[in-house]
Amino acid sequence: MRRSTFVGMAVGATSLLFVSRRVMAGSVTTDAIGDMVQTLPKGELPQFAGPGTPDIRRLYQYAVDHGDDLQYIPCTCGCARFGHKSNRDCYVKSFNKDGTLTFTSHAAT
Repeated sequence: MRRSTFVGMAVGATSLLFVSRRVMAGSVTTDAIGDMVQTLPKGELPQFAGPGTPDIRRLYQYAVDHGDDLQYIPCTCGCARFGHKSNRDCYVKSFNKDGTLTFTSHAAT
């Protein structure tokens, strides 16, 4: 196999992987209380925790990695009136049966 053919195939396969992974990502929508929400495969963070906001990205990653701990920490921002039961709810709206996570922008705003 010629080197240029191999490189072309590798680039194509990588592009296909990237595109198929992006297709699985849900679009950003707005929920009933005005927060942005996005459903994503495990391992991805929402657009509203984008690369331009490294501190917010770290907080969302912490919420994913330590959600079992955060569920016992009450939130003090007053979001209980929206149905939030813990600090975890300000980051992750739901852990879905198919393994995806639905994120909320509540903590980012």
